[in-house]
Amino acid sequence: MSTPAVSAAVPAAGGGSGSAVRLEDLHRSYGDVHALDGLTLDVEPGSMLVLLGPSGCGKTTALRALAGLEDVDRGRVLVDGRDVTDMPASKRDMGMVFQAYSLFPHLSALENVAFGLRMRRVGTAERRRRAGEALELVGLSGLADRYAGQMSGGQQQRVALARALAIRPRVLLLDEPLSALDARVRTQLREEIRRIQLEVGTTAVFVTHDQEEALAVADQVGVMSAGRLEQLAAPQEVYDRPATRFVAEFVGLSSRVPATVRDGRAVTAAGEVPLLPGSADGPRVDVLVRPESVVVTPDGSPGSPEGAGTGARGRVVHASFLGALARVRLATDDGEVLAQLPAVDAVGLGPGTAVSWRLAATAALAVPPGEGTS
Repeated sequence: MSTPAVSAAVPAAGGGSGSAVRLEDLHRSYGDVHALDGLTLDVEPGSMLVLLGPSGCGKTTALRALAGLEDVDRGRVLVDGRDVTDMPASKRDMGMVFQAYSLFPHLSALENVAFGLRMRRVGTAERRRRAGEALELVGLSGLADRYAGQMSGGQQQRVALARALAIRPRVLLLDEPLSALDARVRTQLREEIRRIQLEVGTTAVFVTHDQEEALAVADQVGVMSAGRLEQLAAPQEVYDRPATRFVAEFVGLSSRVPATVRDGRAVTAAGEVPLLPGSADGPRVDVLVRPESVVVTPDGSPGSPEGAGTGARGRVVHASFLGALARVRLATDDGEVLAQLPAVDAVGLGPGTAVSWRLAATAALAVPPGEGTS
């Protein structure tokens, strides 16, 4: 089935350009717990912002505050420059998709999608037309007459997405929408959500604790911890240039390698690397090194990578093969180090294999030595 032109199907409010969103100095406390602690961020019109962080970091509270489902103690919520902080949820024109599909079991897929339009007193014919177009957009026009119990989890979540889009929301809000699905369906549906969001042109805020999900769909990722925004940037920047220790350790994998600081560079037993802004001052630090920045060479291998003379010694503890890639855990004099390399280069790197390893000249964040993970 071909995908309809979005301009004819489910245009976003305001002509498909999306709405600008600003959360300004939001505070929300529950007793001694600060769910939001001065959160400020901006979402560009028509973009997808993903709020990423562990359970309890405040990301869902922020989403609910934007939706009007949660009061804030202090701060403002603005949509297209208009202060909606005290506006009830029913007046904000926002579509929301929850982790639980929240479909009415006694209604068909079409009737579920049309429900929000009925609450807005849209006429019967227009309601059916818009609900049908929304179902077509998510690829379920052939299941319009089915009930929730007759559909898979992925299909039910598509219906929930169609229901949110049918009202032509100013902002689309997604609260852990994929966490109840199996891995294959989750991957497929996140790609569909991103495709639909781009085609419709609506502004979207997506909450997840899954870093792979966040990096795959976002225009910008907002990494949160303890009610605060640690970093707001494009996915690649968040991964390659983490602004804080929390971001470096929460997003992706990293190993701690002891180093000394000299002229803006970290000097380790496995070579020197430039330091990112925000790095701890020396003289002694730990650098947080991504697995793909660790170059591994088996002892006695014919030839070695350029610059391998700056390498250190280690032994393979374990190798995990992940299709085209492999992750190899090394025991070294500086502790365990994780490397990622093409699977073909990891053949023969079984437990106990002696290797040399070095660091590629990729910028890394330095933190105080021995500082624990949040």
